[in-house]
Amino acid sequence: MASRFAILLLSFLLIATSFRCSIADADVNEGAVGSDDLVIRQVVDHGEDEVVGENSLLNADHHFAIFKRKFGKTYTDKAEHDYRLSVFKANMRRAVQHQKIDPSAVHGVTQFSDLTPREFRSRFLGVNRRLRLPSDAHKAPILPTNDLPADFDWRDRGAVTAVKNQGSCGSCWSFSTTGALEGANFLATGNLESLSEQQLVDCDHECDPEEKDSCDSGCNGGLMNSAFEYTLKAGGLMREADYPYTGTDRGTCKFEKTKIAAKVANFSVVSLDEDQIAANLVKNGPLAVAINAAYMQTYMKGVSCPYICTKRLDHGVLLVGYGETGYSPIRMKEKPYWIIKNSWGPNWGEDGYYKICRGRNICGVDSMVSTVAAVSTTSH
Repeated sequence: MASRFAILLLSFLLIATSFRCSIADADVNEGAVGSDDLVIRQVVDHGEDEVVGENSLLNADHHFAIFKRKFGKTYTDKAEHDYRLSVFKANMRRAVQHQKIDPSAVHGVTQFSDLTPREFRSRFLGVNRRLRLPSDAHKAPILPTNDLPADFDWRDRGAVTAVKNQGSCGSCWSFSTTGALEGANFLATGNLESLSEQQLVDCDHECDPEEKDSCDSGCNGGLMNSAFEYTLKAGGLMREADYPYTGTDRGTCKFEKTKIAAKVANFSVVSLDEDQIAANLVKNGPLAVAINAAYMQTYMKGVSCPYICTKRLDHGVLLVGYGETGYSPIRMKEKPYWIIKNSWGPNWGEDGYYKICRGRNICGVDSMVSTVAAVSTTSH
């Protein structure tokens, strides 16, 4: 009887703190129904001294003062200040909800806590939700998985550049693309080159062949596979130093073919099987991944393993490794996890990185995974 009551109480908690997503995100898991359609609206976190608890909600004004000082926030007038304070309070409540639903991670106040969910999605996400993987997308070959290491991290092997910051531009897809090609180029040439996201933002307008109006569109979103296709057609990507990031898509294309630093040889889609994803990661380098960013938005540290998360994809990230040591105090056992490089700067999450548990396609992390191979180029 007691166990049945506990299950009913948990079910009520999940339903009470959840509601349906209000935007038409692409659901690549076509069979997702019921609880997979539930998503929590929220906004991102940062800072260990700003972990939010139930009692913190009584001191929202105090926390808002700390938040403004910590992140250098200023507002145009009292009306704007008061509005942002009301948004901040709503996001504190959201962080408390996330802590309950994702107890193996730590959630709290972040540099984005004065933004509404709609503002956050438009400025800091950016997977083009209208796009799907082409039906004729090349599939990665099935790899052996017998001897995969228990832990693996490309950061320890020199294939990952420093964490970057996309700013207030929905260009996450371009950072996921460059990150994968940076790793592939390292494997092909032995050199780690930071590649230009701005080239993709300014020059890549590749369209889905099955939906001609769905194209990579700078700060308004894009898709990593389309960006790989553009890079293949253009001949390659320039170095970030030669074509630096501006965080805006209002400029003209400044691509110079003589300054190409990395070329795409081919790219392919990886099976949804998590062992195949791990095998491709180990063999081919960091992987371009799409994910639902709902819990990333309040994430501070730990292994995120929410009880409920939609598989509708809205954010492009880079899969760089995996581990086995994530501990969940609620489920009382070790939780294997993926290591994700994000593009919100090193002050977000765990020095710019995110851990999400492996095993059940949490937040759609296994749904859209791509690997890319590079060819050697002559330096200029």
